[in-house]
Amino acid sequence: MTTESTLQFEALMNQHGIRPTANRLIVIKALSDETRPQSLAELEERLVTLDKSSIFRTLTLFREKHLVHAIENGNNTVVYELCLSHDHDTDDDAHVHFFCERCQNTFCLHDINIPPVTLPEGYSMATATYLIKGLCPDCRK
Repeated sequence: MTTESTLQFEALMNQHGIRPTANRLIVIKALSDETRPQSLAELEERLVTLDKSSIFRTLTLFREKHLVHAIENGNNTVVYELCLSHDHDTDDDAHVHFFCERCQNTFCLHDINIPPVTLPEGYSMATATYLIKGLCPDCRK
């Protein structure tokens, strides 16, 4: 990890009220390096210097502080990705996710407009998940 990227990750964590530690820097870098959301198992496989509980505690803290959001990918697995909004109060970078039923990967589809949802009176939305299931381009070949 370069000094410049370390400083950027530290600043991002500070923005979210998270004290930067060596383990937290490793996890944020791993999430940043990926092009798609990662499961705990995928991160554990990649981050051999950290045990599963350390990674999970870090993800839990990141989620509480709105640095990552968790997506239930349609296969009873939770995957994590860095929040693009960098708002420390809310997860407001809602976008569509696609779960490939063959390769079991979850992808972000940032360019698809999310339809507005109007809830009946008395309901209050805390979060929404937009998940489409099917086959990704690689699996369709």
